Amino acid sequence: MAPIDSAPVDPNAPLKKKPISYANLALGATLNLFEVSTLGQPFEVIKTQLAANRGQSMVKALSSIYSRGGLLGFYQGLIPWAWIEASTKGAVLLFTASEFEYRARAAGASPFLGGIIGGMGGGIAQAYTTMGFCTFMKTVEVTRHKSATKESTFKIAADIYRREGIAGINKGVNAVAVRQCTNWASRFGITRFAQDAIIKARYGDAPDAAKHATVLDKALASVIGGALSCWNQPIEVIRVEMQSQVKAEGRPEKMSIGKAAGWIYQNNGIKGFYRGALPRIGLGMWQTLCMVALGDHFRALFKTN
Repeated sequence: MAPIDSAPVDPNAPLKKKPISYANLALGATLNLFEVSTLGQPFEVIKTQLAANRGQSMVKALSSIYSRGGLLGFYQGLIPWAWIEASTKGAVLLFTASEFEYRARAAGASPFLGGIIGGMGGGIAQAYTTMGFCTFMKTVEVTRHKSATKESTFKIAADIYRREGIAGINKGVNAVAVRQCTNWASRFGITRFAQDAIIKARYGDAPDAAKHATVLDKALASVIGGALSCWNQPIEVIRVEMQSQVKAEGRPEKMSIGKAAGWIYQNNGIKGFYRGALPRIGLGMWQTLCMVALGDHFRALFKTN
């Protein structure tokens, strides 16, 4: 069987046959570790706090997080859960998205459609291979403080595993998969579209116009792609509710996507599905900047495309 070819860094560049590049695994893990260890985790914690505690204002949410350890409260769940998740999902994302995007482009897809297909493939792959358990444990870390007892996340995970098995500690993985599929399809697709539009606006329609694109052009496209990809915030709120340790009277014990959506609507109405949207926009912009713009830059630099 012939090796699968990986995606071109420049979405408008001619496609060339290349052997599969496993360097994208290491690059993806490194970039995602950088992303989560800087601005990523604070945005994640704020977003989760608001999504799990939908009656809190932004000021109250920030105050609550700060009370759990000062500035370190904003890095709750970073070690080990976010680091484990970042190193694995980043590797899977960049590797899988790269392969899917190349195949789509080779079949005649535009940069926009190729980006969507690559993002969908990468998002689904990372959800089911690495993210189910890690997102669950990060959510437990942020929401367990509402419980009467201050149990460790390891003990909570062990108790859930004894009661519900693997399915219990992968609770919400289907919602994670829907979120990641739509997230990265939007981020890659919109970023490719925005980059193409920026290049045409600044440098014209010449065949070599893409060669003139600067780092700032690509960064701006990623910021646009990251911000506009947050249209699926309701899926993220449902995911958090499914994994949350916040207890409430009448809350269903075993949450499906449908039950979680019904519970959120019953208690908070339509606006409940958009709690945490602002920090998630910040997170989406930062993640896309790291994984798409920096990913393209370093793949070109190290020739791992």
